[in-house]
Amino acid sequence: MTARAQNHPLGIAHPRKVRLRRKQIDRYREVAGDAIVDECRELAARVRGARVLELSSTATGGGVAELLSSLVPLGRDLGIDVEWRVVTGDRAFFDVTKSLHNGMQGMDIAITPAQADEYLVHNEQTASQIGDHWDVVVVHDPQPAAVRSFIPESDAVWVWRCHVDSSAPCAAAWEFLRPYVEKHDFAVFTLPEFIPPNIGIPTATMVPAIDPLNSKNRALPMYLARQAVGDLGVSLERPLMLQVSRFDPWKDPHGVLEAWRIARSEFPDLQLALVGAMAADDPEGWQIYESIEAEIRDERDAFLFTDQMGVNGFEVNAFQHVADVVVQKSIREGFGLVVSEALWKGAAIVAGRAGGIPTQLRDGESGLLAGDTEDFAARVVELLRRPDLAREYGAKGIADVRERFLMPRLVRDQLKMLAELVGR
Repeated sequence: MTARAQNHPLGIAHPRKVRLRRKQIDRYREVAGDAIVDECRELAARVRGARVLELSSTATGGGVAELLSSLVPLGRDLGIDVEWRVVTGDRAFFDVTKSLHNGMQGMDIAITPAQADEYLVHNEQTASQIGDHWDVVVVHDPQPAAVRSFIPESDAVWVWRCHVDSSAPCAAAWEFLRPYVEKHDFAVFTLPEFIPPNIGIPTATMVPAIDPLNSKNRALPMYLARQAVGDLGVSLERPLMLQVSRFDPWKDPHGVLEAWRIARSEFPDLQLALVGAMAADDPEGWQIYESIEAEIRDERDAFLFTDQMGVNGFEVNAFQHVADVVVQKSIREGFGLVVSEALWKGAAIVAGRAGGIPTQLRDGESGLLAGDTEDFAARVVELLRRPDLAREYGAKGIADVRERFLMPRLVRDQLKMLAELVGR
């Protein structure tokens, strides 16, 4: 370890091991079908016992955490020796990594020498603690992307897994990250169009999926969903518009508020709920939350809920069942799994044409895609006026998710990747 890392006031940062409840792949047969589960078992036999480390920045509050909370225990059930650890950091570190996250999605940023030093110190400290007994190390997103650079000798295959839309990154962000990314053996992106320019290592793509058996997505009787939403103070007698997402500028929560206010000119009783989780690696989230809180202070029909208030996956599930219209007003989007989550509940959805959303939502068939704020409001009103159309879209959405976006399909894709990498 360098003197810089040794002298850092934080001392040594120990990546924390995430402990998870067990999951069994065979429990997914009823909801996803026998064929995909059998395929997972056949693939797993080829890599049984492989030692895999998943390294990310937070165990709660974001899409990566949700994916790994299912992928890791299902991998173990299939005989993979997989462990998940999260990097530790302070506010200064996560300010830098949030800036890099935004920069990779196209926001104009600059990285100062002090910020670069902060980033590299934490990555070096993490590298000193993870050991080298792995067959495959999967590094998620920009936060730990430099860890590989501080382990010059490694027998593992290193994979950088990028979950954001990095198709047109800010030059400063990509120029800073690219040397560290290219120390990996392989990079995996969500969609082909997300692969950044001139990357110098082999790449592949892997589309995310939802877990139909977790508390957020499992079958929920409507009476129980209505009771849960009603207990939070939302009227069950008036229409409800919902967005579930992190409090992030790319999710455009202020644009959602504006669209809601426009739609109320047609439906004066329309309520709005913004529901989100606060991730440990996203210091910007509370700033955005507080700005929305100030904006709706005098709005009796607008509600803000977070996991910090005790609103959990079960209650998110309930909201998605009860809402008359679900919106996802993303400006940029890595994939937007909340769209598949809502589709799985048969919800009527209006979503932005960003990132992976059009991959999930077929415009005019399983929901509606929209452009600017006025377009969003108009389409929300259309679905409120046409509950028959909303139900038709909802039925098609359930079928689409069952076929393409359930967890066993992602487990299969992950196992195929592992088989290729371990074979190398």
